[in-house]
Amino acid sequence: MLISILTLFPEMFVSTFDFSIIKHAQEKKLLNLNIVNIRDFAIDKYKTVDDHPYSGGVGMIMKVDVIDRALEFVKAKHPKIKTKSILLDARGKTYNQDMAKDFSQLKHLIIVCGHYEGVDHRVTNLVDDVISIGNYVLTGGEIPAMAITDSVTRLIGGVLKPIATSDESFTDNEISAPQFTRPEIYKKMSVPIVLLSGDPKKIAAWKKLNSKTIK
Repeated sequence: MLISILTLFPEMFVSTFDFSIIKHAQEKKLLNLNIVNIRDFAIDKYKTVDDHPYSGGVGMIMKVDVIDRALEFVKAKHPKIKTKSILLDARGKTYNQDMAKDFSQLKHLIIVCGHYEGVDHRVTNLVDDVISIGNYVLTGGEIPAMAITDSVTRLIGGVLKPIATSDESFTDNEISAPQFTRPEIYKKMSVPIVLLSGDPKKIAAWKKLNSKTIK
C-alpha cells in the first residue's frame, strides 16, 4: 500500500515513521510512505502557500491552487492504481475503526494536511472525502495524519498476525475488557480471580461482561 501525505512540515514525520509497526511494514515492503511538501507547488518567488481570507478575521488560509497542484502531481505519479484522497478538516466525518479497515484495503491513500486557520473550502471539491479525528482543535493536520497512518498500517494484510487485529478494541462495536499481568497483587490491587482460574469459558464470560459496547 502507498500512503502519500501532503504537508507543509514534512520534517514532522521523519522520526515518527521510523519506529514500531510502521517501520516494520515498510521493511516488509507492505507499506510505502510518500511525504510531499506542499510548498514545492507554490509558483511565486516567495513560495506563498497561504493568504488572507476574503471574509476577514484572524489567521491565514491555505491556497486552493497550491494544494490542487500538489494533488495532481501525486496522482500523476501513480496513474494506474486506484487512489482515494482525504482532507483532514474539522468539518469532516469523525474517523473510526471501520474507516481504518476500508482505507487499509486501498492501493493508494492520499492525506492532505491543513494548517494555519484551515484551507480554502474549495479544496473539499478536489478530494474524495473530508475526515476529522475528533471535536477539538489542533495546530494542523500532521498529527491526525500520523494517527490515521498508524491505524491503517496495522490493518494491512501481512503486517500483523490476523489474531492481533481480529480480537481487539472496536471489533464488533466493543472496547476490549481490561487486561492484567504480573505481579498478581500490587499495592493491594489484585488481578480478578477468574483470570487466574485457567477456565476458558469463565474467562471468556468475564471478558464479555467487562467489554464496553460502543454506542
